[in-house]
Order: sequence, then structure tokens, then C-alpha cells
Amino acid sequence: MQAKNIFGTDLATCSTDPLTGFTRRGCCETGPEDLGTHTVCAVVTEDFLAYTKAKGNDLSSPNPMYGFPGLKPGDHWCLCVSRWYEAYQAGCAPQIYPAACHEKTLDYVSMDILNDYFISPAEQAR
Repeated sequence: MQAKNIFGTDLATCSTDPLTGFTRRGCCETGPEDLGTHTVCAVVTEDFLAYTKAKGNDLSSPNPMYGFPGLKPGDHWCLCVSRWYEAYQAGCAPQIYPAACHEKTLDYVSMDILNDYFISPAEQAR
């Protein structure tokens, strides 16, 4: 069964370069094994990368052991919904690609909040 996004339509790809997603298939799909609920497709920013590093999750440094190249501002990445929401509360949440955000995101964050963070159609075409 095809995963659905926050609009109830088929889940779009978040990123294949760098390859993202809990399952590393490019989509923010989730399941029982995904304890972090990696459902938010975000366009990471310098502010967000600094924030999450300060919280103990360094996404900007490469980790070759896991084939992780490290993220740079502008990269699309599947974030844990709880970390995105923490960043929202701290005033540094990155914008999101809504068609690539898994519907499970709505169990944690309202559409009203998410709507303010939708990226432009031009950025979605990336």
C-alpha cells in the first residue's frame, strides 16, 4: 500500500541526494520500527542544523561508518516530527515540503502550524 502525505495523497520523494528516510529509500515513510517517527520532509537551514547539534544530534558532520555525508543548508531531509516541533517552539523550525511529509505527522503537529512552513512551488521542484 502506498504511503500517504499530510494531504491524503501519495507520499512524494523527499530526497535521493542525500538519500533520506528511515528506510533510506528517499521518502519519509514510517512504521513500527521507526521510534523517532521520521515523517517531516524539511529543507534544513544553518539555524536548524546548529539547533539540532546543540541538542545532541549533529546532522552537519559526515559519518562515513553509516554512509552519511552530513547535511548542508538547502538539503531535504526526513526529520523526526518531535525534533521539528521542538525547533518550531524554539523559533528555528525549517520549512517543509508538504507533499513529502507522511500523514503520521498530523498525529503530532496541526495542519495550521505546518501550513506556515510550506516551501514554495519552485523549491518543491528541486
